[in-house]
Amino acid sequence: AHAVPICADESVHVTADLAGLIDRYDGVNVKLDKAGGLTEALDLVREARHRNLIVMVGCMLATSLAMAPAPLIAQQADFVDPDGPLLLAEDREPGLTFSGARVSPPDAALWG
Repeated sequence: AHAVPICADESVHVTADLAGLIDRYDGVNVKLDKAGGLTEALDLVREARHRNLIVMVGCMLATSLAMAPAPLIAQQADFVDPDGPLLLAEDREPGLTFSGARVSPPDAALWG
């Protein structure tokens, strides 16, 4: 028993990793770059939900371009932490817009 949920982070990268996590964690931290992109991240979220796991969307140190698809999976998450671009000395322009605890989807110019 524990007072706060415990989520797998480095123990989960792709959907196939979930089988080894049952009864060890309450949730998973889905990261676009660890999953290999949006398609696998969406599959991972769907399967985690199917297994009644809490879903967090997080990130590694990443630019706004790498995090731009995060709002798509964040809509299905319990917790969201897309702060990777904030940890960079310099992000690409235009980048995601952060305002307090909110992040806005990217301007179309981000895609080039």
